[in-house]
Amino acid sequence: MRNGPDIARIAALIGDPARANMLTALMSGKALTATELSQEAGVSRQTASTHLRQLVDGGLLTRRSQGRSRYFALASAEVAGLLETLMGVALGAGHLRLRPGPRDQALREARVCYNHLAGARGVEMYEALRRQGRLHVGEAGVALTLAGEAFVAELGLDVAALRPDRARPPLCRECLDWSERRTHLAGRLGRALFAHMEGAGWLRRAPDSRAVRFTPEGARRFAEAFGPSATGGA
Repeated sequence: MRNGPDIARIAALIGDPARANMLTALMSGKALTATELSQEAGVSRQTASTHLRQLVDGGLLTRRSQGRSRYFALASAEVAGLLETLMGVALGAGHLRLRPGPRDQALREARVCYNHLAGARGVEMYEALRRQGRLHVGEAGVALTLAGEAFVAELGLDVAALRPDRARPPLCRECLDWSERRTHLAGRLGRALFAHMEGAGWLRRAPDSRAVRFTPEGARRFAEAFGPSATGGA
C-alpha cells in the first residue's frame, strides 16, 4: 500500500533486538535512563543513544530531562498494548529467547504491564469484574457499570477523577495478555486498581523484574474482591 500508515517503519524500529529489549524494559511503566536502557539492551552507551533517538523520532518513546539525566518512557498506552500483543504472537508461534524457568513462571502469574496488572491474576481480576456485573463488554468496548462505580468507590478511588477527557486515555481498555492469551484490564481504571493494590500493600514489585508478588494479606484481599466466591451487583 503506497498511502496510509507506515507500519513497516514501526515494525523495523521494534524488530531490532536491542531496541526490542529497551521497549520491553519500559513495560513496567517506569522511566529509565539511557545508561539503564543500554544495560537492558546489552549495548554501549553510545549505541544506546542512537537507538533511543530513533525510537523517540519514531513516536514509540518520550524523553524528558531532569537535572543532568535524561529519562525515557513508552510514548503511550497504545505502544504498550502493541508490545503486549506482539509478545503473545511470539509466544503462540513458539519464538522464545530462553527456556521457561522460575522467573518466567513468576511473570506469568502476576506482572506489571504499563502500570496495570497482567498475567494470570490480571486476567482473573478482569473476568471477575465482568462476572460480577461491574464491567460491561459490548460493541463499543468495555465500560464500568453503576455496580462497578460503587465497587471502585468502596475501594476508596475517586470515580469522578478517573473519568477521562479528550486529553487522557480511556477509563477502561482491554489488553490481550501475552502469557494467558486472554484479556486483562488496562486504561485508567486498570492503572488505578494496580496503584491501589500496591499502595495498600497487597502486592510488591520484584526487584529488576516486571513480576509482582502478592503478600499473604494481599492474596486474601484479592480473593475476597475477585475470587470465585466474590459477589457483585448487576
